[in-house]
Amino acid sequence: MRRLSSRATFWYKRVFPVIWYGFLALFVTVPIVVSLTRGAAASPDLLFFIAPVAMAVVGYVIMKKFIFDLVDEVLDAGDALLVKSGGRDDRIALSDIKNVNYTPMMSPPRVTLSLRKPSVFGDKVTFCAPIQLIPLSNHPIIDELIERIDAARDGRRMG
Repeated sequence: MRRLSSRATFWYKRVFPVIWYGFLALFVTVPIVVSLTRGAAASPDLLFFIAPVAMAVVGYVIMKKFIFDLVDEVLDAGDALLVKSGGRDDRIALSDIKNVNYTPMMSPPRVTLSLRKPSVFGDKVTFCAPIQLIPLSNHPIIDELIERIDAARDGRRMG
């Protein structure tokens, strides 16, 4: 089976948030430690706490909208897609996909499949498209998938 989703999904979903929140924790911890070593006279400015909290909230909202909804893996199984995420998997027939939305202008580039019948992941499945050499352009694998979905909906066979 050919993989349709990016291998970088693990990085986006698991590693990047740890780095982001680790940096924010470090940004808060350093002024506290410095103020403790210098005594009570050198208390950290309130701005050192407001900015990281705001960055944590904004970061969470953005990650929830654009990263946390990505499924872990999408495999091409011929007339269906095998979707895996969080220990769950589902087989989605190409004919059950009513729309494909590909947004190459985002990082990571996202593919959202709208389904006729909800899967175990809901009525939409979103995954990260494979990384390509020419960014911000149509992806040949996704273009081929769209053609195959159209053919499956029309009841035709692709040759």
